[in-house]
Amino acid sequence: MELWIYITIAAAFLQNFRTAMQKRLKGRLSTTGATFVRFGFGFPFAVVYVFVLHHGFDMAWPKPHLLFALYGVTGGLAQIFGTFLLLHLLSYRNFVVGTAYSKTEPMQAALFGVVILGDHVSGGAVIAILIGIGGVIVISVAHTEVTVRSLISSLAERRALIGLASGAMFGISAVCYRAASLSLGAPGFLMQAGFTLVCVSIFQTLIMIGYMRLREPGQITTVLKYWRPSLVVGAAGIVGSAAWFTAMTIQNVAYVRALGQIELIFTFAASYFLFHERSNRREVLGVVLIASGIVILLLAT
Repeated sequence: MELWIYITIAAAFLQNFRTAMQKRLKGRLSTTGATFVRFGFGFPFAVVYVFVLHHGFDMAWPKPHLLFALYGVTGGLAQIFGTFLLLHLLSYRNFVVGTAYSKTEPMQAALFGVVILGDHVSGGAVIAILIGIGGVIVISVAHTEVTVRSLISSLAERRALIGLASGAMFGISAVCYRAASLSLGAPGFLMQAGFTLVCVSIFQTLIMIGYMRLREPGQITTVLKYWRPSLVVGAAGIVGSAAWFTAMTIQNVAYVRALGQIELIFTFAASYFLFHERSNRREVLGVVLIASGIVILLLAT
């Protein structure tokens, strides 16, 4: 298998682990605070990573430019907005439909990749992405009475539109990160991805600090109080992000995000084998669809 496949699987696993750790923090911190630790406690590890690449492996520093900055800022803001929209769905009594539509990110990323970067997506990969998205949506609605017909008929509803907008923001952020990394041109995909990650993480940290000072006074102090578990979240988050950025520098974003849906299989496996939780038929069907989509994707690339 190609290198990007191993890197993407590692990224998905680390993202799963980071999310589990963030859930433990959420009872002690606000949603914004629990989100912040991913960036605020993560970017120092990213800085160390690129310094090791430079001083330990003699990789030259990239030469950033205006286009790189524009892509990085756009990607960073899009990721923040996507997260905000996803969290906003929680304010709805029934947010399942919106959440399901937010999972269309891989297909939207494919479209943005074609438009912004001129990426090529094969017919087999499109089929794989659609099957995978179908599996994710089936899992999203596994515990509700939502049907395929109601999902389609709800397209004009506010929560569905918010979900689609959230998926679009995440798709744009992924494509912009790839564009920013590729725009550096040199000195190699590891340094390009790492340097992009450092710049974006610092930018997002500053934005979130400013937001918390204005909207949630005292939350920064609370975050610092729980610095030990926050460091674990930050480290896992930044290593996972480094893997995502690296994979997306090597390969088409649509392929990386589609393969990244394997994270839900990890979640399903942990739920079944570690916590002995029973799954219904829809969840099993969703996992089978995701696994099938991944197999087809790997065969198509």
